Amino acid sequence: MRSSETITTMRSMVEAKIPTFLWGAPGIGKSSIIKQIARESGIECIDLRLSLMDPTDLKGIPFYDKEAHQALWAPPSFLPREGRGILFLDELNSAAPAVQASAYQLILDRKVGEYTLPDGWAIVAAGNREGDRGVVYRLPSPLANRFVHIEMEVNVSDWREWAMKRGVDSRIVAYIGFKNEALFTFDPTTNERSFATPRSWEAVHNVLQSTLPHGLLLEAIAGAVGKNNAVDFLGFCKVMTLLPDIDAILSGESLEYPSDISALYALSSALVGRILSDPAEQKIDYLLRYTLKLQSEFAVMIVQDLQRQGVQMDHIESYGDWVNAYAYLLC
Repeated sequence: MRSSETITTMRSMVEAKIPTFLWGAPGIGKSSIIKQIARESGIECIDLRLSLMDPTDLKGIPFYDKEAHQALWAPPSFLPREGRGILFLDELNSAAPAVQASAYQLILDRKVGEYTLPDGWAIVAAGNREGDRGVVYRLPSPLANRFVHIEMEVNVSDWREWAMKRGVDSRIVAYIGFKNEALFTFDPTTNERSFATPRSWEAVHNVLQSTLPHGLLLEAIAGAVGKNNAVDFLGFCKVMTLLPDIDAILSGESLEYPSDISALYALSSALVGRILSDPAEQKIDYLLRYTLKLQSEFAVMIVQDLQRQGVQMDHIESYGDWVNAYAYLLC
């Protein structure tokens, strides 16, 4: 299930308080999606890394109640007592079987020991697949059967839309648009320490925003996404330095059109990024007029990327000319 569909599905599961297990390869954003849903819904999210816990961490510590003459369990302070939210059991299948057994009662009965989960809280778990070479334990059948299981996959279109909203470096967005397969190169059959995932490309963004000297960029980026991806990406960045003047295009002063495919991807991403940072009506008008002579697939990609980000252009006069020119591609 692609990430946009996963978000819609998980949001519905959370609202209905249906226990759900989100599966997927490492680094594709499973945890981020759950936290995004909580943030957008205005509710709390408690992230419990069960792989770091002991069985008593969930059930609590036993103590003797003198008045009742019996042993009781003191619930842990990190479990919610009131309100609404998501209790996120991350890395559930990486937890030791004894910890999974403690979680089973919480998931099945919404209680463990002396503790009861408030009605306003939903339970969501996540974990890597058994074939991903992570440290995982097979979920016991009774526990697995308690969840609705959703498997998330990487989708380039969804990632590019997310990346533009988050302000990810336009060079990365352009490169992934040019070379889709570079977004995710994880192969569980190899022993590579560094490989490309949505999470590691976000790390590349942070590297590019740092003060690291240019001469050290290759090794740092290779440490995030692998040597081959790093070399290819930095070669693509060199192409971006040869692009037409973006400010000149958006002021109606330049009609230079590159022909190289990688340059066109780079140019498209740069134009979109510039408009998103300053969506002035006149600049959008000049952009639309410029794309009328651009290769059609890139003209459509630019406009659709902007529209997905909420940029309104229907009221601009040149948009009518644009629609007439590319109507055959929009059907």
